[in-house]
Formats: sequence, structure tokens, C-alpha cells
Amino acid sequence: MFKKAWLLFINTFTISMTANSGYAMLGVIKNRFVDKYGWFSKEEMEDYIALAQSCPGPVACSSTMIIGYRSCGLLGAFAAVLGVIIPPFIMMILVTMFYTFISTNAYVRIFITGMQAGVCAMLLDVVLGLFNGVKKMNHLFYYIMVLLSFLYVRLTKYSIFYLALICIGVAIVKTLLIKRKADEAL
Repeated sequence: MFKKAWLLFINTFTISMTANSGYAMLGVIKNRFVDKYGWFSKEEMEDYIALAQSCPGPVACSSTMIIGYRSCGLLGAFAAVLGVIIPPFIMMILVTMFYTFISTNAYVRIFITGMQAGVCAMLLDVVLGLFNGVKKMNHLFYYIMVLLSFLYVRLTKYSIFYLALICIGVAIVKTLLIKRKADEAL
């Protein structure tokens, strides 16, 4: 149990050191714990990531907490979250200490601009992975939900919180209709 918690800490720490955002980390987390260690199936990891996105707070903390807890309980959750929050904490201290130098350094700006392409690729990997979950359900309803959600985000200035409430409401109605249809069939 302690060995697995240590592995969780080391892995989330190194992922957090190299990835630039919570969403960029999701693809790396999936590859590490599904492909490298085989602790979860791809479907389980997609479920955990979807659950983490519905939780309040940073998605990196939510996803690693779920993965850590599913791996080895509270100790795993603590180790994984600690591993994911220490690197940004250290980076924020360093950036604050050397802000003047960092903000005016041309090489730092070039580095940050170059990192944007890598972050974009990581985010695209996460989006494609989540879309694979929609494709597996292979139902027009889910494709329409993705399209309408995308249009909501791009075309309105309303909070995503309202989109989440709408999606929850639609899912509840759909579930109730399916249940009613199943009850009527009996």
C-alpha cells in the first residue's frame, strides 16, 4: 500500500512538473496509469476524468484524488494530490521571487510561446479521448449534446455552470424516460 502510494506521489509529481495545466495533464495521467501501470482500464479512466471534470476545483486535483483513492484509499488520494500540488506551489514561489527578471526576459517569453503548441497538443489528446467515449455510445442524442454544448460555450456569454445544470437536467429526463419505457415494456 505504501509502495503504491509512493508511486502515485512520484508519478503525479513528475506529471505536474512537466505539464502546464490540469487539462493538459489528463492525457499524461491516462497514459501513465492505464498504459504504463495497467491499474485501470481505458474506460475506467475516462469515467474518472469525466467525474473529475464535474467536481468543483482544479481538474488536476480532482482527477488525481479519484485515481489515488481508487488505487489505495485515502493514503493514495493524499499522496496523489500532494504530488500534483507541490510543483505549482514551488513554481509560484520562484516566479514571485524572480518576477521582474522573468517578465522581461526575451528567452522566457520565447519558451512560453513554444510551450503553447505542446499544451495545445495535450489538450487535443484529452478532447479526442473524451470524444471516443461519446463515439462508443454511438447514439445521435450524444452527438447532438456535444454539438449544442460546444455552441453554447462558443456563442453565449453565460457561465458554464448553467450548461452543466442543463446537461444534468437533460440526463435526468433521459434516464427517467428510459426507465418509464422499460417499466411499460414489462
